[in-house]
Amino acid sequence: MPCPPKSDDLVFFVNGRKVIERNVDPEVTLLSFLRKNLRLTGTKYACGRGGCGACTVMVSKRDPLSAKIRHFSITACLVPICSLYGAAVTTVEGVGSINTRLHPVQERIAKSHGTQCGFCTPGMVMSMYTLLRNHPQPSEEQLLEALGGNLCRCTGYRPILASGRTFCVESNGCQQKGTGKCCLDPGGNDSSSLLRESDICTELFAEDEFQPLDPTQELIFPPELLRMAEKPEKQTLIFRGERVTWISPGTLKDLLELKAKHPEAPLISGNTSLGPAMKSQGHFYPILLSPARISELSMVSKTSDGLTIGAGCSLAQVKDILAERVSELPEEKTQTYRALLKHLRSLAGQQIRNMASLGGHIISRHCYSDLNPILAVGNATLNLISEEGTRQIPLNEHFLAGLASVDLKPEEILESVYIPHSQKWEFVSAFRQAQCQQNALADVNAGMRVVLKEGTDTIKDLSIAYGGVGAATVSAQKSCQQLVGRPWNELMLEEACRLLLEEVSLPGWAPGGKVEFKRTLVVSFFFKFYLEVLQELKKLVKFMPDSHHYPEISDQFLSALEDFPITGSQGVQRYQRVDSHQSLQDPVGRPIMHLSGLKHATGEAIFCDDIPMVDRELFMVLVTSTRAHAKIISVDLSQALDLPGVIDVITAEDIPGTNGTEDDKLMAVDEVLCVGHIICAVVAETELQAKSATEKIKITYEDLEPVIITINDAIKHNSFLCPEKKLEQGNVEEAFEKVDQIVEGEVHVGGQEHFYMETQRVLVIPKAEDKELDIYVSTQDPAHVQKTVSSTLNIPINRITCHVKRVGGGFGGKVGRPAVFGAIAAVGAIKTGHPIRLVLDRKDDMLITGGRHPLFGKYKVGFMNNGRIKALDIECFVNGGCMLDDSELVTEFLILKLENAYKIRNLRFRGRACMTNLPSNTAFRGFGFPQGTLITESCITAVAAKCGLLPEKIREKNMYKTVDKTIYKQAFSPETLIRCWNECLDKSSFHSRRMQVEEFNKKNYWKKKGMAIIPMKFSVGFAATSYHQVTIAQNRSKLQNPTWKACFSDPPYSAAALVHIYTDGSVLVTHGGNELGQGIHTKMLQVASRELNIPMSSLHICETSTATVPNTIATAASIGSDVNGRAVQNACQILLKRLEPIIKKNPEGTWEDWIEAAFEQRISLSATGYFRGYKAFMDWEKGEGDPFPYYVYGAACSEVEVDCLTGAHKKIRTDIVMDACCSLNPAIDIGQVEGSFIQGMGLYTTEELKYSPEGVLYSRGPDEYKIPTIADVPEEFNVSLLPSSQTPPTIYSSKGLGESGMFLGSSVFFAITDAVAAARRERDTVEDFTVRSPATPEWVRMACADRFTEMTPTAKG
Repeated sequence: MPCPPKSDDLVFFVNGRKVIERNVDPEVTLLSFLRKNLRLTGTKYACGRGGCGACTVMVSKRDPLSAKIRHFSITACLVPICSLYGAAVTTVEGVGSINTRLHPVQERIAKSHGTQCGFCTPGMVMSMYTLLRNHPQPSEEQLLEALGGNLCRCTGYRPILASGRTFCVESNGCQQKGTGKCCLDPGGNDSSSLLRESDICTELFAEDEFQPLDPTQELIFPPELLRMAEKPEKQTLIFRGERVTWISPGTLKDLLELKAKHPEAPLISGNTSLGPAMKSQGHFYPILLSPARISELSMVSKTSDGLTIGAGCSLAQVKDILAERVSELPEEKTQTYRALLKHLRSLAGQQIRNMASLGGHIISRHCYSDLNPILAVGNATLNLISEEGTRQIPLNEHFLAGLASVDLKPEEILESVYIPHSQKWEFVSAFRQAQCQQNALADVNAGMRVVLKEGTDTIKDLSIAYGGVGAATVSAQKSCQQLVGRPWNELMLEEACRLLLEEVSLPGWAPGGKVEFKRTLVVSFFFKFYLEVLQELKKLVKFMPDSHHYPEISDQFLSALEDFPITGSQGVQRYQRVDSHQSLQDPVGRPIMHLSGLKHATGEAIFCDDIPMVDRELFMVLVTSTRAHAKIISVDLSQALDLPGVIDVITAEDIPGTNGTEDDKLMAVDEVLCVGHIICAVVAETELQAKSATEKIKITYEDLEPVIITINDAIKHNSFLCPEKKLEQGNVEEAFEKVDQIVEGEVHVGGQEHFYMETQRVLVIPKAEDKELDIYVSTQDPAHVQKTVSSTLNIPINRITCHVKRVGGGFGGKVGRPAVFGAIAAVGAIKTGHPIRLVLDRKDDMLITGGRHPLFGKYKVGFMNNGRIKALDIECFVNGGCMLDDSELVTEFLILKLENAYKIRNLRFRGRACMTNLPSNTAFRGFGFPQGTLITESCITAVAAKCGLLPEKIREKNMYKTVDKTIYKQAFSPETLIRCWNECLDKSSFHSRRMQVEEFNKKNYWKKKGMAIIPMKFSVGFAATSYHQVTIAQNRSKLQNPTWKACFSDPPYSAAALVHIYTDGSVLVTHGGNELGQGIHTKMLQVASRELNIPMSSLHICETSTATVPNTIATAASIGSDVNGRAVQNACQILLKRLEPIIKKNPEGTWEDWIEAAFEQRISLSATGYFRGYKAFMDWEKGEGDPFPYYVYGAACSEVEVDCLTGAHKKIRTDIVMDACCSLNPAIDIGQVEGSFIQGMGLYTTEELKYSPEGVLYSRGPDEYKIPTIADVPEEFNVSLLPSSQTPPTIYSSKGLGESGMFLGSSVFFAITDAVAAARRERDTVEDFTVRSPATPEWVRMACADRFTEMTPTAKG
């Protein structure tokens, strides 16, 4: 057999070390290579599409044109390894290490409390590090730009920004820096606070302790690469893989020859478009051509009439080139350049802009392209080149539509793009509206250009192009032609809107939906353009006294011209100082850094998938249903099993024990109930082989009826998972007869994806004897995994050990589901005898795991004209998905918590969990409270509107005022609730700002501000309503017994801990809680440090393991630190009791002396601590009980500004006051409040799950599903922990704050609806609008009904 042609050697550097790869595979990404080949696991896999920034690294290359070294951040998951020839890569490990030297970026993000779960932290570090390599003293704008492509689900971004801001040039920073106070702090006496201001602290870290940044200490660009770049080899490099060949020519001539020889081969530059398409759409190209070494494609040429930019320039470079040109030329010549710059600031994230090329962006011709509409109206020209020569084609609607007559020939490439200068009397503008402000694909974008006859308002030329409204960029050519010669006035505007809506037609079934919204944006954008041109003409008139008179813009309309800027968040964090008499060694109550903070920042914190490959390890990939409801006719595995590397396919028949429960199977048997239902799992030698095999499994279905997707479908088909839950007090019907007014309404709350940064993953290692298994799993409940695996394999629980070092975010999504994945992987491990690693892709994770329950609520509220609510009847339905999971518990929680902070004498609350053909929804932070209480608060808003009163007045009037009982007869005092409310009113200067908002709204027609202040009474704990979910799965038969269930008490609040003291005095603490990012391990060591009276440096926590602390409860419901803290305290007190005689005998001795003496006297230095739990019960038959151990109270005030023309909003300010009582760690607790608030804000504003009518989830990654970014944090964000007054039954009177802040995010939602209501009042739109969450730009725009929404059919609020 002839030898296959040899590959060239790939040469590049990683962290200063040379890497020579022979036989490199072009399909391997940099991320995969770093993690698997170099074992550099600090760079994380989170989404695989470049959308989250967790895999950010820095690439350094010598720029052939400037001869300077360029440092730029990129997402390693998209970068083909072959593209890095001659590059230097720096990962988080190369920046600094806890074992050698920390870099200031790493130190500051950790000490500023900018890490929680830590999974996103290495990416954040690398984005900031790259920024500092280019700009050692960056501006705040540069900092925001650098972090715009990085997502964090835990922190709420504020502390990350605070750490980065310490490097920034002082601009608008705090004027009282270093004084312990802040210029944002409100002055005057704090009348509502029980403590003096001197007892309040506003610093969470000491900036003066940070080591300075020294740019001279950074890694140098490798001299060998410098020599290679200065004298580049011109020969063509070829890298051959199993399926793909990568060819990188050294000259333009060679590239053109190759393109002629391989006309179907695409040019691959940044891989930001081709890469995701190859992954998700199955595109495959056997030959890839890389133009990276062709300097001609990066040339920039400036002429007197325009600018030519090489097609190989990255979008980041294009941005710099345009900015430079704008600074050099008069304004009239740079209209097109300014329009392009506007979109380049928000197009994707910084990493994608660094990778994506201008040519690739243009040639991809995505319908949502932000640049193509502007280039089209700006008369850009494409310079093409081939072996046959050069030619030019216009970048116009024909090219963008892909017409063959004006497209590239197969052998041609795009060499450069010519963009002409604009001229006097020429005006160019760009517009876009997306789900959120930054790093989101546009719903609609537009480029618009008009040329007026000199000195007149007559249209000489007009060009308009839209993106997002068709399969390609759409040019409104006919409309523009008809408007030429018309004067630029109101009559033209009306005619233009009519013509545009006729020409840019969107059918009702248009891809992506949102048809009315998109049609409205088509004319809203043109109206904005109309105003912008008038404003520019007004400027010109100043210099031309005899010129034409142009229409005036009303002062009320001027604000429509301003876009919302992206600004960094500032704010004050206030908490109570520790008592001055407290020992300096005692860490309780101090803002101690997260125990793993520094390791997060250096990438040395080990997560589940960072564990090195085990000997003989195999990879598992799940195969899921593509039908929502169907009978499985056959499953043909033959083709998959024939593939190389495939070891086996695991099905339900391979399970030796139980396949889940009767109505909640681990793997489908005979029938599938949703798209994403697990049918089988492929086990192969590599991930790629396993994924390839899944495509070869042939499953034959027979569709079943009905297919139930929505709550309305379920109600129609009477499809429910459990009986109705109901609570009632007073006489509702009688009360309704005696009130002045009655309002009825509906509330819709969408679901929410957990979007933990670390997807579900598990590693199962079978041991050689006794059927033992070690399971390393990312879970909130290792005992549940252990029990599920035990029943699945039919082996005793004591043979299975679950290990949890840390979890990259959970939020409830890793309570139940990890047990399913652990059990399936364990079956694979037992059957094959090999260790099995199962890591879900982001898209599979989102498809399979379910999330927060969507809710539909109907309310009827009766009230007096003064706003006093006398009766409230709420019926809600949640979408539980296809299996019970936690849906019954969520429904119960929802009903128990619906009253929130209000005392209403006559109440009726009913709730049902609907069974639908969607993946089973599950636990999520807040557990029903954020959805249900939105109904209650919507009632308040509706009552306020009918009474003509402000919502805050209605809230105050109906709030609990004195010691009272809840609807379920649990007594409590609302004193702290009222304190939070009053403090929030005071700290936010609510009343004076409310007047300013009203004044603003009078003066502005197209922008409206809104304010809302929301109180909260959040009950902490699991609620004594049912067994914990571990037991639900195993006691379903018991749960069906209403007598057994109706009066269940003594919930699983118990916890255990194990504390060992070693002979050198060091202490190992183990407890049943899991580190999810909430800092539980940090708090446990603070407890142990106080109890044993030794420094935290003498204490250590290794991991959570079922072998050390058995039978644990899930770390959930905000009680992890409460109950485990009590267990750790108990263990420490037992040990101290044993040491008492020794300490009495030698009171002057050291800790080490006492331990040595105890060991010599044979005193046990190991103790188990136990906490039996809180007394709690709930009797659902009687509708009464004490189900919760305590409440957390809070209040939040938010102010927003809404753009009525686009639906966009800006968060101006948020003030939160939270009752933490005696915080164990203010830095961690404030971080929990901020993080949960931002997550809640996402639920209520941007996070939208989209399903097809067939039950297929469309939003399966960060491209389609938008969690908040750093640009979404309120401009001013203040959090105050209320000084303690109560003493709840918890460890040191602290409170669990993990979930409560979630609902306070609704203050942003109600501020938005307040602004919308102001717009509707002004427009005399009287009918009520249905409350829908999330308040997306689509909902906001269509609710702000006006002349433009009326132009589009069926557009109603």
